[in-house]
Amino acid sequence: MEIVSNILIYAGIIFMLFGIIGIIKYKNFYARLLVTTKIDTVGAITLIIGIAIKHGFSFFSLKLLLLLVLLMIVNPLVTNIIAHCAYSGGLEVKDDT
Repeated sequence: MEIVSNILIYAGIIFMLFGIIGIIKYKNFYARLLVTTKIDTVGAITLIIGIAIKHGFSFFSLKLLLLLVLLMIVNPLVTNIIAHCAYSGGLEVKDDT
């Protein structure tokens, strides 16, 4: 289980590094928002699952899994609200190509 948890933790870190590259690559606000949200969610999910496996079945891992459920619900909602406010505020959708 130690090897599996380490692999998941390192995979989460790698996903987050890809998110940083996506922020640098894209110039459009909406593209950056999409990339950072997806990569942040996937990276956090793999990190939290890896840490929960590393600590075994305990109250701490139960709290981590509750945090994971909240993250999966709240992160898309907040991203939608940010994008909606930006669009309503007049931020134009520009094509990066």
